[in-house]
Amino acid sequence: MTSIDFNRRRHATARARSAGSLVALVFVLAAFAPAAATAKNDKLAQDLDDVVVAGGSATNSVWVNSASGTTLIKAVVVSNTTDPEMTALRAAILASGGSVFARYYSVAALSVMLPLNKVASIAARADVTSLSPNRYTARTASLIETTTGTASGSFGSPRSYLPTGTRGFNGTNVGIAVLDSGVSPGHAAFRDAAGTHSRVFRAVNMMAVGDVSKGIGKSAGKLKRSWTPGLDLSSSLVPGSATRLLYEALIENSLGQSGHDEYGHGTHVASVAAGRGAFRSPDSTGVASNARLFDVRVLDGAGSGQLADAIAGIDWVLFHAKEYNIRVLNVSLASGSAESYLTDPLCRAVRAASAAGITVVVAAGNFGKNAAGIETYGTISAPGNDPTVITVGSANPKATESRSDDLVNGFSSRGPTRGRRTDAAGLVQIDNLLKPDLVAPGNRIVGAAASVHRDLDALAMNNPALVDGLGGQAQPRNAALKYLSGTSVAAPVVSGAVALMLQANPGLTPALVKAILQYSAQPLPAANLLQQGAGLLNVDGAVVMAQLLRSDLSSAIQSGQLVAGASMLAAGKALPAQLESRITNTTFPWSRIVLAGGSHLLSGSALMSNFQPMYDPRLWWVRGTARRVTVTYWPGTLGVTANTYVKSVTEAPVGVQRFVTPGVVWADLLAGPSSWLGRTGAFMPAQLLSSWLITGSGITMAEGITMAEGITMAEGITMAEGIT
Repeated sequence: MTSIDFNRRRHATARARSAGSLVALVFVLAAFAPAAATAKNDKLAQDLDDVVVAGGSATNSVWVNSASGTTLIKAVVVSNTTDPEMTALRAAILASGGSVFARYYSVAALSVMLPLNKVASIAARADVTSLSPNRYTARTASLIETTTGTASGSFGSPRSYLPTGTRGFNGTNVGIAVLDSGVSPGHAAFRDAAGTHSRVFRAVNMMAVGDVSKGIGKSAGKLKRSWTPGLDLSSSLVPGSATRLLYEALIENSLGQSGHDEYGHGTHVASVAAGRGAFRSPDSTGVASNARLFDVRVLDGAGSGQLADAIAGIDWVLFHAKEYNIRVLNVSLASGSAESYLTDPLCRAVRAASAAGITVVVAAGNFGKNAAGIETYGTISAPGNDPTVITVGSANPKATESRSDDLVNGFSSRGPTRGRRTDAAGLVQIDNLLKPDLVAPGNRIVGAAASVHRDLDALAMNNPALVDGLGGQAQPRNAALKYLSGTSVAAPVVSGAVALMLQANPGLTPALVKAILQYSAQPLPAANLLQQGAGLLNVDGAVVMAQLLRSDLSSAIQSGQLVAGASMLAAGKALPAQLESRITNTTFPWSRIVLAGGSHLLSGSALMSNFQPMYDPRLWWVRGTARRVTVTYWPGTLGVTANTYVKSVTEAPVGVQRFVTPGVVWADLLAGPSSWLGRTGAFMPAQLLSSWLITGSGITMAEGITMAEGITMAEGITMAEGIT
């Protein structure tokens, strides 16, 4: 049936260690086990359904309001209509006494307000796929904010993770969009090489649109949200039209040199990804110090926002990506969604961005321990639970440049993902995806503090420990620094690394970028796959690998000229004989681990040398579910260039599709079933699994992995749940 290259002794050991694994897994995740669903509308997110069932009285949520005896809710309605304007659905919402605040194109959806007693009838429509509440979003908060006064010792710097292996790359001409609380464009960290201009190329405030009351738009710190019925503000934003120009003027936030980030989270995040830090001591230089930055504000002066604004921000990035060469989207914020990635609107929006060729980097969240300090699994935030994004956990560099003492931070969120949905049989199904994808330094990282009038940002002013030893709260405007910890600062380290990779090779697709980062990562001792993914970010290895590949990969994939299994290597290039890197006098092997298909483990040099169809950004695959995403662009109109601006994004099921070619190593059986007690499967130490793969263990597939009619097959074997 297949040619096998497999170390039977090691696999037998893994099987023995996993005895009783099903019992152990149930013990660890018992609180989240699938169960029969209670009576609910299967188109409604559970938190919205709970409010409907309770008649609106069971919550103090900001998306529920009572006016004149009527309970109103704000929601995001996802549609399956073929009408891009969603005309009939919008009319029905208005007829029900509701309002339409925005129409999206990253996902066919509307931001709406509805009377609570009309929610069920709107959900029952054939052109409605799902309804989700307009949940709060918030920055993935710094751990140090909640433990003020405990910070001590030297700062960590992401630059200690950058050897000479960056080889002169600094992110030039690569755009990084920062979806956050704003970026102070006048800060010294964002000056260009000549020190004369800001590298914050555009700044937009998505909180100035949507459900904001007329005339309040740009007072971002004092937003007044509208609960007025009968509004339809979802104008079609055709490129070059007067409506589009008016919209762009409304959200424009580039005037002036300060005050764009009252909270201070986005400025720090942007500086970690792409700051210049030699203007003062300590040097706070980020990873891609010459990349272009795009400030997409979706959080207010308290670090909070709403789902509708976040999706609007992703829409803006998607629309302008080709125009400005925005190749990276950093999302250091999270929604409290418990929805499956399949229906969660924020997940669908980031999937659309990935399909359009934008590498989306998301913070995993800071919920690795509960209130009692006990390690907690299944705590990945949305949209980090989406399979197409790069989900980043946090590592602690222990205030040293050496990588030998690094470990995963206890606060860093662990997988698997726990989004849920109700299937056709009325059972609750849990996503259980392997996450995070990797970890990066995120403990006490020094970066820019925003300046607001004569003060520093709210984070720095409310938490003196963040600026202790850096000059305190009296630091000069536009040159101030502060410390932050958390996955929110680990994510931009990876975003900067992606910018370096794309400068080295602009032909990389988002899925290939993620695979390279994982394959070249350094597994940390003792930490398992759900704690660290494939391991610690290795910029040296990632940039080296990027340079070995063809620079026309993306266009060749888009045009269908690159067949499955074709060589991806550039002319005259070959994989290194030793897959290892040397950073700060430490030499370590690459992990050779790639997480794929939601719950599977792959390895082998063919992953890096030969085209795998799963690298096509328009495809995504999780177990027996796969979709092809179609990104449609506006034709040339009103003086704008054709095929530049995104018009719509749609998903459709795939039929027969190969995702992985022969020659790739399948490591699921090597890891074994998941057992926390046995330390196997998802709970296996990544370093141990990597060491086995390095010495030749695993199954070298002769047939690859193909999905047909919802069944994923490898070597004639049905691949079900994988290792989770």
